[in-house]
Amino acid sequence: QVQLVESGGGLVQPGGSLRLSCSLSGNIFSTYIMGWYRQSPGNQREMVATIQFTLATNYADSVKGRFTISRDNRKSTVFLELNNVKLEDTAVYYCYARNRYIGRESWGQGTQVTVSA
Repeated sequence: QVQLVESGGGLVQPGGSLRLSCSLSGNIFSTYIMGWYRQSPGNQREMVATIQFTLATNYADSVKGRFTISRDNRKSTVFLELNNVKLEDTAVYYCYARNRYIGRESWGQGTQVTVSA
């Protein structure tokens, strides 16, 4: 049973920065593609960024050049650095893990990021 725990959400001003963290427990970290999704009121949950064990990354067009995803394989932790945030970045951010071999998905509880002046 995989568990994902996020932290780091909060209130940030437009143009500011924030770092989210997510720790995985209950399985072997290297078998998972990790990522971050977000959901704001009235919208579907959308992919923000993903990262493989090899450190290959993928970003949504809306965050390219502003957000950076990374992972510490030794500590089984994935990070999302939010830079130059916009009002549109306000959402609940969810940590995501997908088993690269069997396709099973896991989700964290979510952490609120609010961008406001």
